[in-house]
Amino acid sequence: MNAPTARDKTKPKGQPTELGQAIRRRRKAMGLTLDRVAQTTDLTTGFLSQVERGLSSPSLSSLMSIAAALQTSIEKLLSVPEVFTEYVAQDSRQTYSLGTRGRFYEKLGPGFAGALFNPQIVHRPPGHVSEKMCHDGEAFCYLISGRLEYHLGKKVFIMSPGDVVHHDTSVRHFSVVLGDVEAVELWVTTSPINDSGAPTG
Repeated sequence: MNAPTARDKTKPKGQPTELGQAIRRRRKAMGLTLDRVAQTTDLTTGFLSQVERGLSSPSLSSLMSIAAALQTSIEKLLSVPEVFTEYVAQDSRQTYSLGTRGRFYEKLGPGFAGALFNPQIVHRPPGHVSEKMCHDGEAFCYLISGRLEYHLGKKVFIMSPGDVVHHDTSVRHFSVVLGDVEAVELWVTTSPINDSGAPTG
C-alpha cells in the first residue's frame, strides 16, 4: 500500500495563527473567558492562550474539545467545508493542517450528520511529539508507514507499519515519531459528547 504524501495533496488549510484568531473570535462572540473554556475542555488557560496567539497548535482531540466548548465544529473554525458523504474518493479527500510543518490531516468522514466515529489519516514529521492527552472516548490507530513510540499509561509500544493500538482514551497517552521519515497513521476516534448526551463531532 503506497501511503499518500504531502505533495500528492492540495496544500493543507488552517495555519496556527489563523486558527487561533478564529477560536478567539468565536470565544469572544459567545462572551466566554479563557477560564470558562479551560474548565469545559480540561485544558489549561495557558495552553488555550498560546493556541489563540498562534504559539501552540492543538492536537485533533483537543481541537474537537475546544470546538465543542464553543458550540461549533472544527470545519467552521478552520473554514473547511463541512461535507457529509458516504463515499470519499482518494483524490477528493479534504486536508487541513494544525500548525506543525509537515503535520496535516486527511478527512475520511464523517459520512453523515451525528456520526460517532471520526476517521482521519494523520501525517507527522520525524521527531514530532504529540500532545499528552487524557479524555473520555475511544481511539484506534493503524500505522501505515514510519515508526512510532506510543505511550499508553505506563506502557510503551514501538510501532512499525501494520501495527495497531486500540484503547480507552481516559488512559493518558502520547506518541513520538521515530527515525527520519514521516509517520502516516490511520486514526478512528469517537466524538466528544456534549452535556445533552449528543455527539458534537
